[in-house]
Amino acid sequence: MFDIAQVHAGPSSDLLTPDNAVMLFVDHQPQMFFGTGSGDRAAIINSTVGLGKAARAFDVPAVLTTVAAESFSGPLLPQLAAVFPDQKPIDRTSMNAWEDAALVEAVRATGRKKIILSGLWTEVCLVLPALSALEQGYEVYVVSDASGGVTPAAHEHALQRMIAAGAVPVTWVQVLLELQRDWARTETYGAVMEIVKEHAGAYGLGVVYAQTVIGAHAAG
Repeated sequence: MFDIAQVHAGPSSDLLTPDNAVMLFVDHQPQMFFGTGSGDRAAIINSTVGLGKAARAFDVPAVLTTVAAESFSGPLLPQLAAVFPDQKPIDRTSMNAWEDAALVEAVRATGRKKIILSGLWTEVCLVLPALSALEQGYEVYVVSDASGGVTPAAHEHALQRMIAAGAVPVTWVQVLLELQRDWARTETYGAVMEIVKEHAGAYGLGVVYAQTVIGAHAAG
């Protein structure tokens, strides 16, 4: 029930923060990219790397996982691996990452309830763990542009299925800016601007322009 006396300046508990979220990257591997046809693969790679850098900038725990890396799908996307050079992906045989005990334990160990989920393919390797984690009480935020399916229809139908089950669709820039949330947060401002300039397309060019023409702190 709405109570105007309780209205105050403050964030929603639904918002992602550096302290309540964990990022789960699922199967960003060559063989999976070969079969992705729902969108431009270079754009998906760019979004994935931008998302990874957002995790690093805000010290959000990241869990990396691959499927059949040595026998079929190949290694983790090199650009993503470079963001987490000291972290070894958890390799699985199961299509559903949430059926792998090591992966689930890695997520559990973070103590975070909000899972920021991305991966390939949307209709298999995202839907299965998303539905499984939701059923166990996690809140799942699916990064649609850092994920891809075999066809546009497969990607969209998978997103619809996850949304119907309670998942929240987001984009990588949305996640980045939700984690920042205040341009006065100087400890992460510089890192965010660098990520935006490198990965956010026209928005990044706008930041370059503003900082060049108006001043170093014009953006934001």
